[in-house]
Amino acid sequence: MTPTMVIDIGRQAVEVTLMMATPLFLAALLTGLIVSVFQAATQINEMTLSFVPKLVAIFLAMVVAGPWMLTLITDFASRLIISIPSMIG
Repeated sequence: MTPTMVIDIGRQAVEVTLMMATPLFLAALLTGLIVSVFQAATQINEMTLSFVPKLVAIFLAMVVAGPWMLTLITDFASRLIISIPSMIG
């Protein structure tokens, strides 16, 4: 196993991690933006008002994007396991 292979596997792992986290981050970001605008307009500064909608949005994003995320991580893991003989030899 060469250092180039290790760097390539690490790069692929980071890419898969970022791709899996993107839907959740976007859901939290958009929900936080909407709640912040609502709080600024109504001057309601309640911490649970920003926490609960983000939690619900992240849960919904996991329900919607979950199958895609699961396919992404299982494909990466299977490619990694399948390539073990070529890495060793």
